[in-house]
Amino acid sequence: MLNINFVPDDYVKSSETRRTNLIYLVLFAVVMAGLGGTFVTIKISQRTIAQKEQYLSKKAAEAQQAIEQYEALQARRKVMLKTALTTAELIEPVPKSVMLASLTNNLPSGVSLLRLNLIQKEPRKTNQAAPTNKYRQAQAKKASDNESPEKLLETFIDIEGVAPTDLQVAEYIKQLCNSALLDNVALVESKEHEIDEITYRRFKLTAMLSKNIHLSQEEIDGIRSRGKTTAWNLRR
Repeated sequence: MLNINFVPDDYVKSSETRRTNLIYLVLFAVVMAGLGGTFVTIKISQRTIAQKEQYLSKKAAEAQQAIEQYEALQARRKVMLKTALTTAELIEPVPKSVMLASLTNNLPSGVSLLRLNLIQKEPRKTNQAAPTNKYRQAQAKKASDNESPEKLLETFIDIEGVAPTDLQVAEYIKQLCNSALLDNVALVESKEHEIDEITYRRFKLTAMLSKNIHLSQEEIDGIRSRGKTTAWNLRR
């Protein structure tokens, strides 16, 4: 039995061509969709990496700033110590270098000095009874003339520093009170102070240099030697 095909060959070929083109278009669309998804994923990854890089750069800058602040604080401590030592050598009659060495020798662990100020003032005049006769007047005048101008001055000391807690501040005050070089040690202020996101106690003290203090040369050399050791530790 013969099979007769009434569909023209051109029509069949045209249908096959359209079907093939449709398959190609679908495959092209799938490929483009995949490329588009990959492109979006890459962009999102790049944005995430850029944000992380920006965050790390910010943290690195903050760390660098903290290091610079710490180095500036160390440099300030060195300058303060050098200035205080120079000032101490210039002010007489009591060697202030000995007094400064005593202040640094008594520093408890974790305590640092930020500022040290020495002020010499004339003592306040007290109302004393006037000598009743010429002999006593002459003796009083002679005693006043024999007393050196330096001994007529009182040396006041302002101390400012930082400590981890008030316990170290109290320990430092106790050490200063036991020093033969100082009198009238008093706490003026103690408050919280933050350095590099760490909370410290910033304190202010006042004291007076003792009058009529007598130290042997051996004692002076010992105090100065311990003071130089403390200064070397601060430089490191």
